[in-house]
Amino acid sequence: MALSTRAIRRRIKSVKNTSKITKAMELVSASKMRKAVSSVLMSRPFARLAWDTVSAIGRVVDVSLHPLLKKDHQSGKTLLILLTSDRGLAAGFNTNMVKKAMLAIKETSPENIEVIAVGRKGADAARRAGLKLVASFTGITNNPKFEEILPIGKMAVDEFVKENYDRVILAYTDFISAVNQQPIVLELLPFGSQSDYSAIGEVSTSAPSAPYAPKTDYTFEPSPEEVLNRLLPRLVETMVYQAVLESAASEHSARMLAMRNASDAAGDMIDSLTFTYNQFRQAAITREIAEISGGKAALE
Repeated sequence: MALSTRAIRRRIKSVKNTSKITKAMELVSASKMRKAVSSVLMSRPFARLAWDTVSAIGRVVDVSLHPLLKKDHQSGKTLLILLTSDRGLAAGFNTNMVKKAMLAIKETSPENIEVIAVGRKGADAARRAGLKLVASFTGITNNPKFEEILPIGKMAVDEFVKENYDRVILAYTDFISAVNQQPIVLELLPFGSQSDYSAIGEVSTSAPSAPYAPKTDYTFEPSPEEVLNRLLPRLVETMVYQAVLESAASEHSARMLAMRNASDAAGDMIDSLTFTYNQFRQAAITREIAEISGGKAALE
């Protein structure tokens, strides 16, 4: 009996220490989440306006004017930009994103899919799935900076322009609220694809924005080619950056909620263990009293 109560006390102490850790991690994630959400909300209007602008231009210009508008590549390959986290302990954040991405490319042969992984978890998932990993970026999802995202967008643009890929897919997690994040797969290139009017962050609004329908003609200065050469690559970089911001906010929110649930579960476990410990202790006291009473009765 003494051994059992001692083991329960050790277990209670261990769970209390774990609860302190999860509570601290919850507070850290909450602080990071507030900063990430602020960045997401400030950048969304610019990202949507940039997307609508290029969508409008794509409706009135010849797709042959720029390679990012062409849809007739014959490589047969797909580039997947997969955004996940570097660390776990974020509930289903990484698992849901990987499942969504794999579902989107399930009809494409694995040898025709190449992956740019942003986050260690996505790189590990690509390797396990037998996909070719052409680049891996780590250490940027915790506090994304635009200059850190530029190589990703530049790589996607350069390889698509060289016609090494038929399409570029962007897989990220859209931030809706602190308790709700939605995995999204967006066809980023070529422009004018089915995902043309689904701006990043769109699912966070109650009503999706309507497709931009230009009512007047456009005058390009100095020329349509020059305007597209300057505008389209910057849009790719902007959209990738916005997706990373969305994923970062979603990651911190998911981790905060997971740590809160872990702390609550630890509290319930402590209550249960304390109740069991009191039962053992009360049984031991009752047995000792019964033994004393029995000994006294035997002497009489």
